[in-house]
Amino acid sequence: MADSHGSSIKDDETYEALRDDGYSKEAAASIANAQADESQNPSNKGGKASSYEEWSKDELYTRAQELDVDGRSDMSKDELIEALRNR
Repeated sequence: MADSHGSSIKDDETYEALRDDGYSKEAAASIANAQADESQNPSNKGGKASSYEEWSKDELYTRAQELDVDGRSDMSKDELIEALRNR
């Protein structure tokens, strides 16, 4: 049985599964809460953005700046992609 993570987490079981899969606390909470809300459908892809592999390193760096990713200035393109996905 899933532990209760307080009122801020609407689906404790999903939250724990996502954390076990390596998702950040923030990402796991967002996904778990979206899945608990019947008006949302988080399994469907949202926008039409291209995958990070199609972005230039400069574009990835700019996005990492927007999200305040630590250590971004020393990261390779692949490292930036990983950091953005794990954010």
